[in-house]
Amino acid sequence: MYRIFIVEDDGVIAGAVERHLESWGYQVARAQKFDAVLEEFAAFGPQLVLLDISLPFFNGYHWCREIRKVSQVPILFLTSAADNVNLVMAMQMGGDDLLAKPFDLQVLSAKIQAMLRRAYDFGAAPAAALSCGGAVMNVANGTVTINGRRVELTRNESRLLQLLLEKKGRIVSRDAMMTALWESDSFVDENTLSVNVNRLRRKLEAAGLPDFIRTKKGAGYLVEDEGV
Repeated sequence: MYRIFIVEDDGVIAGAVERHLESWGYQVARAQKFDAVLEEFAAFGPQLVLLDISLPFFNGYHWCREIRKVSQVPILFLTSAADNVNLVMAMQMGGDDLLAKPFDLQVLSAKIQAMLRRAYDFGAAPAAALSCGGAVMNVANGTVTINGRRVELTRNESRLLQLLLEKKGRIVSRDAMMTALWESDSFVDENTLSVNVNRLRRKLEAAGLPDFIRTKKGAGYLVEDEGV
């Protein structure tokens, strides 16, 4: 079941597209917070994005750039200004195609099917993304962006953050975290784990996420999304 994420602030258009795509068997989600599109994208994990250019807060080009930092998921721009300038801009920003408004829903379906075939029929898959509290991680390459800013992590730091994000809202034991580092070909003991966690904390704090990783004495660590 393919998941499609709609980023469109016109409720009439978004609703019609959502109902149409659901009738084709797709799982559909619509953006609710237009100042936090990347976090909603990461939480839903879609295989394709429908992205309007004119949006509140930031335009579609901005969100296309942000999505491209964490995923290669196909992006279809929707716009009422389908001139050559917008077409070129959409492609330069990382979009895969553009559809002019008003559009026929059957044409939309055909474009979506073609894009999904191109992206996935030969085993290609977009990078998975994990998010929490302003941090978005590209699982494929271990990079993380915080409020749009890329933060450089070591391999161990990246592995620990990925584990915490995968278990968001749940305590991750120290044993589980040491196992995660062992799987990265690094021998670790209790002190090595503490050093890695503290370094990761400092980097996250410097990027604007203080107290992101919480210690549960005698149990382990966890991250919690305050927005939930």
